[in-house]
Amino acid sequence: MLAENEGVFCEPASAASLAGALHDLESGKIPEESSIVCTLTGNGLKDPDTAIKQSHIQPVTIELELDAVKRAILDRL
Repeated sequence: MLAENEGVFCEPASAASLAGALHDLESGKIPEESSIVCTLTGNGLKDPDTAIKQSHIQPVTIELELDAVKRAILDRL
């Protein structure tokens, strides 16, 4: 959710603070208009297997050439 909606790709374990905040919002423990700060650490690439499993986009294998990288990026815009 963080990566998809906010562009933040944190280490999965550090997203526990956000999960707790969302749970408390849904249960009413935190009022809806509250300001909430969640500390997110690390990089999601520390756990690439989890990132791949949770993504609806499958990794693409390309040649190790600059033009191939450019095409792979530009073809998906």
